[in-house]
Amino acid sequence: MTEKDKMLAGELYFSSDKELTKERLHARKETFAFNQTAPAAVKERMHIIRSLFGKTDGGFLIEPPFHCDYGYNIHIGKFFYSNFNLVILDCAKVSIGDNVFFGPNVSLFTATHPISAEIRNKGLEQAHPITIGNSVWIGGNVVINPGISIGDNTIIGSGSVVTKSIPENCIAVGNPCRVIRNIDV
Repeated sequence: MTEKDKMLAGELYFSSDKELTKERLHARKETFAFNQTAPAAVKERMHIIRSLFGKTDGGFLIEPPFHCDYGYNIHIGKFFYSNFNLVILDCAKVSIGDNVFFGPNVSLFTATHPISAEIRNKGLEQAHPITIGNSVWIGGNVVINPGISIGDNTIIGSGSVVTKSIPENCIAVGNPCRVIRNIDV
């Protein structure tokens, strides 16, 4: 089993592996090109994202700058919008539904490191997928941690740190993020 296979399976892996390093460098080159485009070069940016991401279902707009680890693990649905400074550490799959909106400075982290310092100091890490449902609004400066799911029609308030999955049809805020009320649909 390759280090990439281990990464995608959620097992401990060495991110310094030659294949993974090469793939991260490719993503860095693509995001560098994306981030250097002229403000009106929307079609050029969309082309870069379509070639980098694992799936793009329809219209989307990602405001530069944008950064990711690999790109191919990112799957976005129809009508996705992200404001400035989106960071997606996509060592595992990141699935984003239809009609999802991100405020500025949103960060999605699938990568995690072992609690054991002995194992962590060997350079091993793990990754767990993130799933965001349809019609979700993520406020500015939100951090979503590994292994999180956010249900359909949910709002995550600005500045939240999401450490546990959040159900559908609710508003959740805080650090750690917690549901403060349900939304009637």
